[in-house]
This record gives sequence, C-alpha cells and structure tokens, in this order.
Amino acid sequence: MERTGQREMCLALLLLVVVCAQGVFVEPPQPVTSQRSLAESETRLPCRYQVEDEEKVVQVTWFKELPDGSKEQIITAHFTDGHTEFGRYSGRVRFESGSPTENSALLIPSTEESDEGSYTCHISTFPNGNFERHITLTVWIVPISSLEPVLLVEGQSFRLAASCRAVGRPPPRLSWDTDLPGQSQNRTNEGGSVSSYYSLHPLRSMNGKKLDCLVWHPSLEKPRRILNRLVVQYPPDATISTDNGKWFVGLEKAELLCKSGGYPKPENITWTWRGGALPGGTSVVGEKLVFGRPVRRNDSGVYECVVRNNVGVAKADFTLEVTEDSPQARGSPIDNQLLIIIGASAGALVMILVIVVLLVNRYHRHKNKKLEMELSEKTEEINSFSRQASFRRLNSVSSDPRVQSEDYALLRVDSRLKNSEMSLERPIYKGSQSTLGGKWGPGGGVEVDELGRPVVWHDGRESLRGADMDRESEERRRRVESYLKSSNMSLDSGLPSSLVPVKVQQEEARDPDLRQRDSPPSVAEEGHEDDEDSSYQISEALNHHFYYSNGILRPRPHSNGILLHPRGQII
Repeated sequence: MERTGQREMCLALLLLVVVCAQGVFVEPPQPVTSQRSLAESETRLPCRYQVEDEEKVVQVTWFKELPDGSKEQIITAHFTDGHTEFGRYSGRVRFESGSPTENSALLIPSTEESDEGSYTCHISTFPNGNFERHITLTVWIVPISSLEPVLLVEGQSFRLAASCRAVGRPPPRLSWDTDLPGQSQNRTNEGGSVSSYYSLHPLRSMNGKKLDCLVWHPSLEKPRRILNRLVVQYPPDATISTDNGKWFVGLEKAELLCKSGGYPKPENITWTWRGGALPGGTSVVGEKLVFGRPVRRNDSGVYECVVRNNVGVAKADFTLEVTEDSPQARGSPIDNQLLIIIGASAGALVMILVIVVLLVNRYHRHKNKKLEMELSEKTEEINSFSRQASFRRLNSVSSDPRVQSEDYALLRVDSRLKNSEMSLERPIYKGSQSTLGGKWGPGGGVEVDELGRPVVWHDGRESLRGADMDRESEERRRRVESYLKSSNMSLDSGLPSSLVPVKVQQEEARDPDLRQRDSPPSVAEEGHEDDEDSSYQISEALNHHFYYSNGILRPRPHSNGILLHPRGQII
C-alpha cells in the first residue's frame, strides 16, 4: 500500500512538471474565435503554437466541420514528411510559412462562398500531447448592383420610373436619392438579391432631374451611388421671330427663325408660304428661313413652320408685311438730329474737360512759380541776414539793442567827461552880484552862454575878476584834457586805441606835441579853492568811469558797452 501511494505521488508530481513545462498558443489566444472575409479575396486563418524547453511540434493538421458534424481534413504538415493537401482543397489552400510546425496559419488565396464554416487547427506535440484552436469563418459577398431607367412621356399615368437591383451577402439595402415626388417599393429575392422600384407621374419639368440609387452593405465604407437622370419626353412647341424689325422693299440678309422646344429636340422642320411652296430666292438652313436676295413687295404673306419629334408635332404662323419705304429713310431726320445733339453734347463735354484740365494745370503752375519766388526771396533774405551778421561780427557791432557798439560806449564816456569838464569851466559866482538882478551886457541885448542861460555882466573889478577867472578856467580845462589824454593814451593802461574818445584822438592828430607839453595837474600845486573843487570833480568822473588795477587805469564795465580786446576778441 505504501509503495502504491508513493508511485501515485510520483506520477502526480511528474504530471505537474509536464503541465508546467508545456507551450502556449500565440494566436489565436482564445480557444474559439470568429472571423469575416470577402468573397474572391485572400483569407488568413491564424494558428501559431510556441513550444517550451524540450517540447517539440510533431504534426499540424487543419480540419473543416461539415453540416452533419463530421470533420473534413484539409491539409497536414509533418516535421519530417512535409505537408499534404486533401480532396477539393488541393491547390486552393497553403500554409503561410515554409515551416508549418512553427507558424501553422492557413491561407485561402481566393475565398468562395462555400468556404464559410468552422475550422480546427490541431497541434501534436511531444511529449505534451495534442492542442487545438477553433475558428468560425463568415464569407461576405460584395453586392453587385444595377439600375434600369424607364422612358417616360408627358401625359402618361402614374407608373414605374426606374428600378434598382443588388445581390450580396449579407443581403444589401437599397434607397433613392432624389427630389422628385414619387414612391419607392423594395423586395428581397432568394440568394440575397434585393430590388427597389420608384414610381411617379411624369411631367416635362421632371426631365433631366436626379434619380440616384444608393446601395448599403457592411463590406462598403460608404454607400455606393448609381447615378441616374429621369427621362421624360414631351412634344415640341414652335414660335417664329425675326431680328430685322420692319421689312421693306430692298432689305438684304433678311431671316425668319423658327424656335422649337420639346424633348427630344426636333430635327425635322418644314416651311410653307401662303399654304404652298416658298418664294424663289429663299432657303431653309436649320431653323432659319433665309432670303438670299433683297426683299420684294410680293414677299408679303403668311409663313408657317412645322416641327416634329417622336412624341408630337407643333406649328407656328408669321404674317409678313413688306413696305415700300425704308424705316431708316423715314426716320433719318430725327435720327440725324439725335446724332447731332449727342455729338454736340459729347464735344462740349470734351471741351469743358480740356478747359478744366488747362485751368487746373495753369493754376498749379502759377502756384508753383509763386512758391518758387517766395522760396528764392526767403533764401536771399537768409543769405543777406547771414552776410549782415558776418559784417556785424567783423565790425564788432551787435544787433541787440541792449548791447551797444564800442564806439558808441566810448562816445558816451567822452560825453560824460566833457560834461564834467564843462561843469568845471562854469564860473562860480559868489555874492549877491551873481544873481539875475545884475546888469545885462554892454549892448543892452540879452546874451546867453553855451547852455542857453542869460549871461550876467558885472562892473569894474568884478568884470576884471571874471576875465581872470575865465582865463584860469580855460587854463584848467586845457590841463584836464591834457591829463585825460595822457591817461587814456598811456601804453601801460592796457586799453586799445578804440577806447580813446574820438574828440581826444582828433585833437591828438591835430597837435601831436600836446601830450609832451602838458602834464597831469597836481593837487598840491593848486592852492585855490576852485582848483580843489575841479580836481575833486575830475577825480569823481574818473572814479565813475575808470578804476586802477595793478597801477593801470582800466574802464569800468557797462551793460551797454562792448569792448574789443587788442587781439580782436569780444570782452
């Protein structure tokens, strides 16, 4: 008993090891699968077993299950004997790979409807035994469709306009794409055939309208469209017209046009005149009746055209009246007047446009010329200002009224000095005899001095004293002027010659020895009270207009004065 139990345990362990070491199906992974294919296309039935360790595929066999439940062998492949095809499948099937024991997929190059069914892939391995996969194949047939139009005639009763038929597996579905008012009816026949019928009441307005058939099937990505146009025939209608207006004797290239409708378009057109043959010199060209000669008076009458198609006939009449006079001759005066008026209006309009253009052009040229003159004047003015400014800079003259020239400033200094000197020259009268109550001049007339004041004359000693004082005043004035000239003309003063008063320069020019003869007056030498007053006034004048610096007499700065450096620079 114990040995038997040990043996059974060993077998169980061995079986467990074998089960754990067996291979697996790579495709299809499920034992039972389903697949679809189209007729007349290639079908692939997958089957691939992957071995493990020392396992080996010995043989592969494909079977097909019959309706009665039996199996029909299709093809077999042995790892040493090769592969074999059986029965009606010989030449119709093959293995996908050259090594069927590694890849056992089966290929059906041209699938038929009879290939639909259940297939079994049987794998024999060593030492693990046999394994199988079951595949159910469904074969679809792409639908074959057709459309049959129906010829309709206007006036017919409600009837069939078109029929559409399709055959496929599974059976397809049919529909209509149209805007026509009608009804459709579908029928399914044996063998997967489907038919659809569309009926309506035909009218001429429906001719050429869209009536398409749509085929729907699972094998198609989108519905298949069968194009169709409805055909409705109807009889023609005829009308006669002309482009020549009024007909008159002598009219050339005259024509009558017979317009006809209907479907199909009429090709047979017949012309008659007064119920009989056409007048001589006329011919029928298509839909036209052409007069190959000038129109005559006797061409008047009733013309008739008759048109026919396979549905019906249509007629049209035209009464032609030929006049003696040409409409152009009768209407020529009015037409000529109208042409004259139109031509005159057009000419006047052109002249007005030309005049406007010339005036505008002249205005612009005048304006441009004026602008050029103004620009030239402005340019000349700017150039003149530039030259004047240059001259002013060269002459050291400023255009600013607040800044005055150097000469003018020096003249003002000289004027002030002169006023100071004149104030020194005036005699100072003391006592009651210096009032206006004194005596007038010898002549009895009124005399005035250089300031416009009346001169007072004195008697006796006072007159002599006045004369002496005048001489002394003149002497003092000459000394002051000599002192000022010597001071202004000093080489150590640092002043340019342009700063010397004009009057002093002129006097120097007249008397070059004046500077040598005169010497500056000294306060110590003057003992008289009048001399002291004069020196004080001179000193005040000099201090007001000049100042000493490092032993040099220099002019004081003034807001209206411009001084030039000896080198020509503005100070």
